Amino acid sequence: MMLSVLKHTQNPVKFWFLKNFLSPYFKDFIPKMAQEYGFQYELVQYKWPRWLLQQTEKQRIIWGYKILFLDVLFPLSVKKIIFVDADQVVRTDMKELLEIPLGGAPYGYTPFCDSRPEMDGFRFWNRGYWKNHLGKRSYHISALYIIDLQRFRLLAAGDRLRGQYQMLSQDPNRFLKFNINIPSVVLVQQYYEHCTVHIIVF
Repeated sequence: MMLSVLKHTQNPVKFWFLKNFLSPYFKDFIPKMAQEYGFQYELVQYKWPRWLLQQTEKQRIIWGYKILFLDVLFPLSVKKIIFVDADQVVRTDMKELLEIPLGGAPYGYTPFCDSRPEMDGFRFWNRGYWKNHLGKRSYHISALYIIDLQRFRLLAAGDRLRGQYQMLSQDPNRFLKFNINIPSVVLVQQYYEHCTVHIIVF
């Protein structure tokens, strides 16, 4: 992912890494990589609050950090960030995404596509609870999204998301993939009318 980001831009790039889950080898290697490829980086960390339902599996803990603690992970001076899953391959200049107007929304997500009929059986959001909940709205993917941190903090979006997380934890079916379920729930909650999700279509 990192090299593909660098390959497609002439702009300065800064990567943020969650320190909690980096191996000693990676921590030793990243300064050398940064020097060779000419990017900046910074390590961030935050201790999961005791009052918030704990996760035990590493993958689900990472999901939590990338959704629930955006308002407290980064310095106040950081205006926007783009989250990209480590297994993604970037094929364009990410600055284009950084400059997309979000229309007052604290973040922008891409909806799941439905162009391949053979995958219909795996699209659980097209039936049952999610079909009724979303109506005509899209189910969103969290592998790539942009966050306006200033707007996010202004709307206390982090507190609201953590509240949704606690509520979803009572229902195992809705809680299974909380990293993508939470934004999709937020999309249709009336009391989130000022904490909307901007839909990004490529």
